[in-house]
Amino acid sequence: MAEFQDAVASQPNHQLMQNVVTQHDVNDVALNRNIVAEATHSFSTVLDDWGVTNQARSGRCWMFAGLNLFRSETRNILNVKEFEFSQSYVMFWDKMERANYILEAVIETADRPIDDRVVAWLLRQPLGDGGQWDMFVSLVRKHGVVPKTVMPETESSGNSMRMNAGLNYQVRQGARDIRRLYADEAGLGAMRDAKQEALRAVYQILCIHLGNPPAQFDWQWKDKDGEFHRDGEMTPLEFAEKYISTPMEDFVCLVNDPRGSSPPDRTYTVQYLGNVVDGARITYLNVDIDIMKDIAMRMLQDGMPVWMGCDTGKQMHRDKGLWDADLFDYASVYNADFEMDKAERLDYHQTAMTHAMLFTGVDVVDGKPRRWRVENSWDDKVGQKGFFLMNDSWFAEYMFEIAAPRSYLPQELQDALDLEPIVLPPWDPMGSLAGA
Repeated sequence: MAEFQDAVASQPNHQLMQNVVTQHDVNDVALNRNIVAEATHSFSTVLDDWGVTNQARSGRCWMFAGLNLFRSETRNILNVKEFEFSQSYVMFWDKMERANYILEAVIETADRPIDDRVVAWLLRQPLGDGGQWDMFVSLVRKHGVVPKTVMPETESSGNSMRMNAGLNYQVRQGARDIRRLYADEAGLGAMRDAKQEALRAVYQILCIHLGNPPAQFDWQWKDKDGEFHRDGEMTPLEFAEKYISTPMEDFVCLVNDPRGSSPPDRTYTVQYLGNVVDGARITYLNVDIDIMKDIAMRMLQDGMPVWMGCDTGKQMHRDKGLWDADLFDYASVYNADFEMDKAERLDYHQTAMTHAMLFTGVDVVDGKPRRWRVENSWDDKVGQKGFFLMNDSWFAEYMFEIAAPRSYLPQELQDALDLEPIVLPPWDPMGSLAGA
């Protein structure tokens, strides 16, 4: 301690930094003013002419981003200026399906000790809000979508903590009952009965917090030209079939994982990552970051917003709506090194995908992107009416995933998609769920 004290005392700027940081937020002190001054919301390609959505105090960014991607075309089909799908509806079925998914995994692992690492992972936070692109697609395939007017937001959809506490309790209690029945050699039928009882409680809690999910609804609307339209009674699957034109069946997940343990141009999956038991297996293709940039840029230039996942909290100014790899100079403030690269940050749990959003614009100079426009789902009180600016330096360091049509990949990567995926353990950082 004496050595540390002497080292601190010998630093000429220590007292100044202490004086400032004890009175102000460290981000205000570390903020690189040059980067802020040069940040301009001007892009060569901009797709959005709509307002942002608001996930409120919930971790539903991945489904907001997915539904926002769909609505860009649905607005044109309906000929309306503004439109939102019901996020509460998708949230309801995600919780219901995920409860079933986790309890099936509990049955599968019932022969393991309670402190087994996989069992512990399954029970750590069984029904959190976070998710992935493939999980979103599985929900829409199975349950469809509805307009927001049919199943609007509730207090709990936008502030899910209390609801999730009750749901997690029921899933863990169901897991206890299943494991007891396994220990008593009651058989698979009895274990599935226990699962059904837990699911009954989960369904009831969801209905109380979110409302009853509609099996069908009456749909009619007036377009922006004042013309009235009526479809009459529709099911959520019928509505999805008619009003979602985005070819989600053709989309694949591209990730950038630069760790030496993760070979590029290979497919990956993560054990026990999913929400729908009979849904498609979650599969990633690991690609170079420049390939990811090029595909995202070309999609935007072709008029298609891009679903993406990133580590949103790093080097971000929320109010200014700005990301840059060097936005905050913590090294100068603390006189300490911050020099781990992206692979090392993954290995040592300093980074992971935390949030999903949409790219809706890009600024391209000499064929290369220099900044990106991002539609967030944190309301319009932050950034530029809810839209953020991402400098290209940040993309390389903190971007992890995009969803893209298979046709945008070069042929060798399309062929790589057919390889049997390498299976990562449940706790691998590339299995992180977007939920910020």
